[in-house]
Amino acid sequence: MYSRILVPLENTPYDAAILAHVRTLANHCGASLLLIHVADGWAARNIDALQLRESEEIRRDREYLDRLSAELNASGIPTEALLASGEPAAEITSAAEREGCDLIAMATHGHRIVADVILGSVASAVRHRSMVPVLMVRGSADGSWTG
Repeated sequence: MYSRILVPLENTPYDAAILAHVRTLANHCGASLLLIHVADGWAARNIDALQLRESEEIRRDREYLDRLSAELNASGIPTEALLASGEPAAEITSAAEREGCDLIAMATHGHRIVADVILGSVASAVRHRSMVPVLMVRGSADGSWTG
């Protein structure tokens, strides 16, 4: 069914919802995972152009991805980690195509329509841009998922 699943993470409690879901899915399908975090702050977006050193936030994000990747690998799920920077939806959809992923699985915050219009929604932008199927799991701030 699926062989390589891209999992966008935010380094927030919402990540627990999608990780719980994709562990089961990956085990069922025998799929590998590619965890991605897109740093989208000013420093992250300009790190190369301005030849900036890695910020403390980016260092923490890298450590977070590496720790989760190691945990998933130890549990028998082949997992790689990718730290990207830029506009999240564009980076996620580009990575899915470039890395040969056949599913994007991501947590959503469950905003209402008005909040999505005002705040935007990475999940909504990904689903509109991606040619790869997108699975959205509604998470919560306590790390649980509703399913």
